Amino acid sequence: MAKIIVVTSGKGGVGKTTTSASFACGLAKRGHKTVVIDFDVGLRNLDLIMGCERRVVYDFVNVVHGEANLKQALIKDKRIENLYVLAASQTRDKDALTEDGVKKVLDDLAKDFEYIVCDSPAGIEKGAFLAMNFADEALVVTNPEVSSVRDSDRVLGLLQSKTVGAKAGQPPKEHLVITRYSPERVQQGEMLSIEDVKDILAIPLIGVIPESKTVLNSSNAGTPVILEDNADAGQAYEDVVARFLGEDRPLRFVSSERKGLLSRLFGD
Repeated sequence: MAKIIVVTSGKGGVGKTTTSASFACGLAKRGHKTVVIDFDVGLRNLDLIMGCERRVVYDFVNVVHGEANLKQALIKDKRIENLYVLAASQTRDKDALTEDGVKKVLDDLAKDFEYIVCDSPAGIEKGAFLAMNFADEALVVTNPEVSSVRDSDRVLGLLQSKTVGAKAGQPPKEHLVITRYSPERVQQGEMLSIEDVKDILAIPLIGVIPESKTVLNSSNAGTPVILEDNADAGQAYEDVVARFLGEDRPLRFVSSERKGLLSRLFGD
């Protein structure tokens, strides 16, 4: 039985696509056949982060409208066995997706995949709703700042009331992912603390991703950061996947390290 997971937030620019890419990679690395779908019709960034933008011939909208089949549209990742990408269209708008069309694609994918990861667009309009509508579980991504947390709270309301599962009495299981976290900035009062975010959203925390230049560099290179073994953000995403699959792992990269005199002098 396939499990559908939406990666959502409400606010743009918080790291949904980065999270979707790394989360899907992490599941596939552990042997689970996984597909990640870009629901951001009209913009399309997932294929860039996954490094497969030049291999997109047919997209999600083509499949929904019967202009191509899944075999034609799915892009197999060259680095990880069991990982596939279904890109969004750059030339259509969000009205090109329909509830029935999305359901059919998800039902067809469920015949072949263990996990279907839905990368939601920003906002709470049609595209974002369709991304979450059929989800079994949700990764709610937020930055530790007030407007991002507030938007995530709005999305939680939709997950708990408007989705297919919610209407049937089984809303998606929610997991909190805090991205771009800086313990130093929390200490300086520039960011909300982990406890602040948890208190406001009141859903289980599954991971904290540290603020890191590696995320931007790896995205520009078309490599999900989870594949950067030495990167703290990559290791934090590995922890998210492990916890999602039931492993008990302590949080890392959530406390500031006070540097000694020699480190400060020599910049280590």
